[in-house]
Amino acid sequence: MDEKYQELYRRAAEAYENAYAPYSKYRVGAAVLWESGRITTGSNVENASYGLTVCAERNAVFTGTGLGERKIKAIAIAVPAGDFPAPCGACRQVIREFAQNCDILLLNGKGEKKITTLVELLPNSFGPEFLPESGLKA
Repeated sequence: MDEKYQELYRRAAEAYENAYAPYSKYRVGAAVLWESGRITTGSNVENASYGLTVCAERNAVFTGTGLGERKIKAIAIAVPAGDFPAPCGACRQVIREFAQNCDILLLNGKGEKKITTLVELLPNSFGPEFLPESGLKA
């Protein structure tokens, strides 16, 4: 397996250790590999007002964009639970903002790994290139 992908899995697993999940107890970590080669990480942060909870994937993406990154190459999502994680719909759409397609690496608490793609998880998606005023092209 690609060395960068191994690092993504490792960094995502490290990130869930920092999750703040006192309500669901479902810790999640994410690591984004940007086209530049930079990796940013994030963990889920829950809130007593549940709607204010932010997922690990979005935290990792927003950290990267705050550093000037704009093109996602791959993202890893890790959980200590036995089942494979899956990004929620909101996270899929946020990832789509910065990648028409990318690899999505999944890691469960048993150490099992799986790779899927954004197109598989979010087919026929809508992105910024559909908005003529965005100036972005497909």
